[in-house]
Amino acid sequence: MRTNRASRIRQLRAYALGILATIACACPGLAPAATESCEPFAQGIPARSTAALPASGLVQRLEEMNAAERDTAIAAELLAGNIPGFLRRLAPIHLTGQLKDGRKVRVTFCALPDYLAVGSDEDFLLVPMRLQTALVVAGSFGFLLPTTKMVDAIYQQAEVRLSPQPLPAGPEMRSTDYYWRHNQMVAAQRSSLGLPLGLLTAGDKKDLVLSNRLWRTPQQIAIYGWHRDIEQPIQPLSTVHGARYVDYSHGVRLVGPVAYIEGEARSVFDVLRDERLASLLSDEGPLAHLGELLDILKTALVNTPLGVSDALSRAALHVKYAP
Repeated sequence: MRTNRASRIRQLRAYALGILATIACACPGLAPAATESCEPFAQGIPARSTAALPASGLVQRLEEMNAAERDTAIAAELLAGNIPGFLRRLAPIHLTGQLKDGRKVRVTFCALPDYLAVGSDEDFLLVPMRLQTALVVAGSFGFLLPTTKMVDAIYQQAEVRLSPQPLPAGPEMRSTDYYWRHNQMVAAQRSSLGLPLGLLTAGDKKDLVLSNRLWRTPQQIAIYGWHRDIEQPIQPLSTVHGARYVDYSHGVRLVGPVAYIEGEARSVFDVLRDERLASLLSDEGPLAHLGELLDILKTALVNTPLGVSDALSRAALHVKYAP
C-alpha cells in the first residue's frame, strides 16, 4: 500500500513539474504570479474525433440502455474525447484565505467552465454519472472532483449564473429522457441570456464532491450545491444516496491537479491534506490520506455488484490517484 502510495506521489509531482516546465518554456522571464496558468491542464483530455457522435445521436442509443449500460457508454464517450471544445479551457478561481497564524494567503485553482458533457459545441449533453464513472474519468484526465468550498467559490465567481430548474420528483428522475429534457431547459435558459459557451457557469447542476464523510460511508456518494444564491444551495452536503445513485440534477465538474499558493504551484492533494493549508480549499479541514480514500471508494464500488461493465471496472482499478 505504502509503495503504491509513494509511486502515486511521484507521478503527480512529475505531472505538476511537467506542466510548470511547459508554462516556463512558453512564458520565459515571467514573475511567479504570472505563471498561474490553467491552460496546460486540458492536455489530459483526448482530442475529439471527427467521427464522434453529437449528443442528439448518442441519446437515441442511451435510451435503449439500462442504467449501468448507459453509464458505461457515457464513460466510453468521455474517455474517447467526445467532449465539446468549450470545456477544454479551464477557468482560474481565485480565493484569499487566512491561516491559523493570521496570515492571509492567495490561492488559485483551475476548474472546467461547466459540467462534463458529451458531444460538440453545437450539440452537447451535460452528463450525470455514477461516482465510479466520475472517478474513472477524472483520474484518466488527471483531474479531481471539487470540495464544497471549491463549489461555492466557482458559483461566487461564475460569469453565468443560471437559476436551478428542478423537474418533478419520481422514478423518471434517473431516466435518459429526464437527462435530455433538463439539458434542453438549461440550454434554453443559457440561450436567453445571449452569453457564449466557455464562460464560467454555475447553477445548472448539483456537484459530486470530495468529503471526509466518505470515510464513514465509502459506498455512498457525496453531493452538494445547485445554488439559488451565493449562500443558498438547494442541496446541503449529503451522503444519503448510495454510490450507484444518479439523477438528472447531478453534474461532474472537474478541477485541475495543481493549485497556486501565492504564485507557487502545489499539488491540490498536498494542499487538501496539509493541516496548515487545507482550509484554503476545504470547509472540512484536511482531507487526510485523500489518495487512499479514493482507492477505497474505487475498490468498494468495483466490489459492489453495480452492474457496470467489466471494462469500466477494470479501468477503475487502474486509475492512479495521488495521496
